[in-house]
Formats: sequence, structure tokens, C-alpha cells
Amino acid sequence: MAEVQSFDNLLACRNLLKASVDNSTALALALDKTGPRIAELDQKLTFLEMAIRPGGSKNCTFAAVRDHISLALGPSAAVLKILDSIRELEKSLLSDSLPHSDIFSYISTIKQFEDAIKFLTANCNLAIQWLGGVIQFLEGNSVADDRYISKVKRSVAILEELQATGEQAGRNGELLSGAFAKLEISFKQILTESNAPLGFTNSSSPWTAEQAHNAALPLPGPILRKLQAIVEKLNTGNRTNSCISVFIEVRSLNAKNSLRALDLDYLENAVEEYDDVQDMEGCIHEWSKHMEFIVKCVLESEHMLCKEVFGSLASGAWTGCFAKIVVESGILLFLRFGMSIAESKKSPTKLLHLLNIFSVLETLRMDFNKLFGGESCNEIKTMTRDLVTNVVNGASEIFWELPLQVELERRSSPPSDGGVPRLVSFVTDYCNRLLDDNYRPILTQVLRIHQGWKYEKYEEGLVTNQIYSIVREIAVNLDAWSKAYERKALSYIFMMNNHCHFTSLKGTKLGNLMGDSWLNAHGNYKEYYSALYLRETWGKILASLTQDNPDSSPKMRLMAFNEAFDDMYKKQLNWVVIDESLTNKMHKLVVQALVPAYTSYLQKYRVVVEHRSDVFYTVQSLETMLNTLFKAKQVKYTSSTIGSHLTGEQRNAVIDQLRFTLAAM
Repeated sequence: MAEVQSFDNLLACRNLLKASVDNSTALALALDKTGPRIAELDQKLTFLEMAIRPGGSKNCTFAAVRDHISLALGPSAAVLKILDSIRELEKSLLSDSLPHSDIFSYISTIKQFEDAIKFLTANCNLAIQWLGGVIQFLEGNSVADDRYISKVKRSVAILEELQATGEQAGRNGELLSGAFAKLEISFKQILTESNAPLGFTNSSSPWTAEQAHNAALPLPGPILRKLQAIVEKLNTGNRTNSCISVFIEVRSLNAKNSLRALDLDYLENAVEEYDDVQDMEGCIHEWSKHMEFIVKCVLESEHMLCKEVFGSLASGAWTGCFAKIVVESGILLFLRFGMSIAESKKSPTKLLHLLNIFSVLETLRMDFNKLFGGESCNEIKTMTRDLVTNVVNGASEIFWELPLQVELERRSSPPSDGGVPRLVSFVTDYCNRLLDDNYRPILTQVLRIHQGWKYEKYEEGLVTNQIYSIVREIAVNLDAWSKAYERKALSYIFMMNNHCHFTSLKGTKLGNLMGDSWLNAHGNYKEYYSALYLRETWGKILASLTQDNPDSSPKMRLMAFNEAFDDMYKKQLNWVVIDESLTNKMHKLVVQALVPAYTSYLQKYRVVVEHRSDVFYTVQSLETMLNTLFKAKQVKYTSSTIGSHLTGEQRNAVIDQLRFTLAAM
């Protein structure tokens, strides 16, 4: 043992005590298997008495010396006994086997060893004090010769050396340092063997409190108690740094492994790399689920584990430990992904993306405050705060620019087929989404926060008023676009289609907001423009048959009708009516207007028709041709399909056009 390097010193101490004291107990010094034994205390006392000069006048002096020696024997005997115990404890601590199988017993052995060292040094100090008194007394009263006084001094020197060695051992000596090293190895082994990545549940439903709690129990109770015991013991020797480093390494790897099963390639892609809006929406949907998983489960469990294992350390080391695991886990990649969207080019769909991101951050706000509230997590706090700021500012900015954005599209051309402009379909669908229960509360909260940042009072009805403004701008656009058509008939078809589109919004969020009177007005306008269309097209053709013209023969009028019909049919062949029921109604109206009159005319002038049957349409062929009109691109609009008829390419084209407009503002 390092505490006593020379058995010769102890042997000299024994010989001195044996020569000085008569009655001593047999005490073993366990620094060596064949260590010396102290003789009986009475014999030592007899030898010391022989060294004292005889004389009746010295009786009191002799008694005083005897008392001092007797008081020194108790601590000296205790020193010898505790050395035996230390030797036995040494054997346990120096065992080659690692202690993690019975870690509590090993820690108990270390504590016993530390207590024994403290007891050893305390008794050495006490014995030194009493022997020092003996030396002082002998030297002051001349009751012993110098040879015996020198032996007592030698004993004191040995005890002082032993005390110093014990104090060194108590301050993390070689043996104690080795024991702590074994604890560190066991800590890593226990932690590594207990590591298990958390499983991700790919569910559309948010995590329940019970799911999050169960996932946040990373280690069984017995394992946790072993780790706590090791940390507490190492902390007494200021040896926790190694355990903290190991803990960060092992648990960071575990957090990474928990995320490794997820498909996180989208986090590395730039926003511009997504060709389709739906692809971007899908990535944000995945991002929201993954964010919830890493925060509520992975990091919540690491937070709990750090606090449980290192919470007893007065330095608050567990918060710094957790902060490093957070950085290594990869959550900063998730925040950077959100930031990349917040910093991307402005577009209407970006507003929806930002609202989705804000919704996730708001859902996790309490978790963020709990997990990352400490100073150790300043980096993630700053990044999260910047992300929230960019999201709120970006979403508010786009929302306020929407009416102006629609107005700027007024310069574009209307559809050549008289259908509903893609912009109109997109914007009405867009407004429905903004008014949906999934977005409206979030949008309201974002606007309220943004107004608060500007020290402005949020006014109720702000969202609905902005939607009204957007719809008004669409109406003005439609009026301007209708005047861009060269053919009045196509202009009427265009207005009829768009009023039909607005009528079909009944039952949607936008339709409910605008009200029944607004919907009914669009229904009336639909009928109005369908009547104008019939009068402008087939009504004029029909007049060529029904009006008497003395300058033209029946045959000429019939030929003129057929030519006009053929020309009108070809012009309208690519025109569309967006609603199937409206198409059927238009077919019926046109057939009812033309076919009976045409049939009557053919019957009236049968002779003429029979001679030129190859020139004129039959009633059946005429009706068949009329029924083929307006069927180029039919779409049935319902509350669930508003805007869904746009292909991905068409939808992207609209968004790109609006993005360009926003970017130019």
C-alpha cells in the first residue's frame, strides 16, 4: 500500500512502544502479511519506567509521565487496528473484475476505505499530540535520558508520515483514483448496454400526453439508480467530468439513432428544389410530425435523464450536458429547414407553409420553454426566436398584400375557352383554406402577435375584411377580363361560368362568409348571362328561319341557316361550361330553341329539302352536334373540389405568377 511505504518505520515505532510500555494490547499492522506486532502495553510501560531516574522526589513526575503515555496508547492502538481493515479493503478495491454487476457494494467499499483513511489520520493526529506532550514533559523534567527521548521522537515522526500518507490517500490517492476509474468504466458500460433508440410512430394524430410520457422513460429504474450512485460517489472526488463526457457521447448517439430511421433527406434540400407545391406541403407535414417526435419524445427523454443522473451535482452540470446533446441530436437542422422556408421567395402558398410552421412551434412552445429555457441552450433559443419572428413577419406581410396581388393580375388575359381563370379558382380555394378551422385561428393569432409587435391594437374581423377585399378585387378583375373578348358570346359564357363558380361556393367557408344574398346574386347573374348568350348566338341564327324575307327563297334561308349554324358551331367547339348540370341545361335550352323550329321548317319545305338533302343538316344530326358543345373541359365543382381541378403544373404556374408579382412589390 502507498500509504505506508516502509515497514521499517513501523517496526521502529513498535520497538519503541514495546520498550516504553508494560501493558499493551497485541495490535497488527496490515501493511505486510508478516507485519510486526506491538507487545503488551504493560511491558512497554515497564521499560519506560526503567529509563526514569529513581528517587522518591520523582514519584509525582513518574505518575505524570505514565498518564501521558497511557493517553497516547489508545490512538496508537486504533491506528494499528485500522491498518488491518485498510489492507482488507485494498484487496476488494484492487480486484481485477469490474464492479458494475454489484456496483452498490463496490461503492460501499470505497466509502469504507475513505472512512478508514479519515479515521487513521484522525488517530495519528491524536497520538502525535499525546506523544508530543510526553516528549515535552520528559525534556522539561529530565526524567529520561536522551536515548529514550529520541525513540519517542522517532515514533512521532513515523506517525506524522503515516498521517500525511493517509491524508494524501483521502485526497484521491493512487488506490482511490484507480477505484474511481473503475466506476467510470462501469458507468459507460451500464449506459451503453442500456441504450435503445426510440421508435417513431408515423401517425397523423398528434402525440398524446401519455405517449410522450411513456416515450420519455429512457432507462429502467434499477439502471438509473446505478448511474446516480456512481455519479454521486465520483462527485465526492471531483471526478464527474469523464462521466459527463461519456454520457454526452452515448446519449447523443442514441438520439441520432432515434432519428436515423426517419427519412430526413428533405431537411438537406433547398426550397427551390421542390417542383410541386404538394411536394412542399408533404415535406412540411413530415417536418411537423418529426419535430413533435424529436421534441416531445427524444429530447424530453434526454432532458429527464440528464436531470435524473446529474441533478444532484451542485454545479448544475446537467443543463450543460443536456444542451450539448440537443445540439448533437440534429434539432438545429429542423429549425434551419423552417428558416429556409421563412426566407424563401414570397408566394400565396408560402403563407400556408408559414402558418403550418407556426402551428407546430406554437404546439411545442411549452416544451421549448421547459427544455431550452436555461442559459446553456441559448443557441437554440436564439434560433427559435428568429424563426418565430421571420414566420410571423413573413406571414403577415403576404396576407396584407393579397388584395393588391390579385389586382395586379388584372393585366393578364382571360381564358380563350371562356372558362374560369386559374387565378380565380386558386384564390377562392385559397380563401377557403384560410377560413378553414385549421388555418383561421392560427392566422388570427399570427396577426394579433404582429400587431402587438407594432404596438397596434388588433381589431376583430380583420381576417374577414381582408377576404372581402380579395373577393372584390376578383370581381373587378372578372369585369375587366370579360371586356377583353372580341366575341360578346364568349364574354357571356365567361361571365356565366364565373358566376356559376361563385354559386358553387355554397356550403364552403368562403360561401358562408359571403352570405346567401351574395350567392343568390351570382345565381341570378348566371341566368342573366346564359340568356344573353342564347340571344347573341342561337337566337340570331333562328331569326334567319322564322323571319319572313320576300327577297329570299325558303331554300336560300335554309342554306343560310345551315351555314350560320356551321360557323357558330365551329366557333364554339372549344368553348367550355364548367358545370355539368349547367352544360345539360344549356344543351336543353339550345335544343328547345332550335330543333323544334328547324323541324317545323323542314316539314314545311319538305320538297326543297328532299332535293338538297346532302346540303342541309338533319334534325338528328343537328341535335347531336348541339349536345357536343361545351364539353371540352367539364369539371363538377363542389365544396371539396374547389381549385382541385388544377393540375400540379397549372397550380404551380399560378403560384409562380403570383410569386413573381409579390417579389416585384
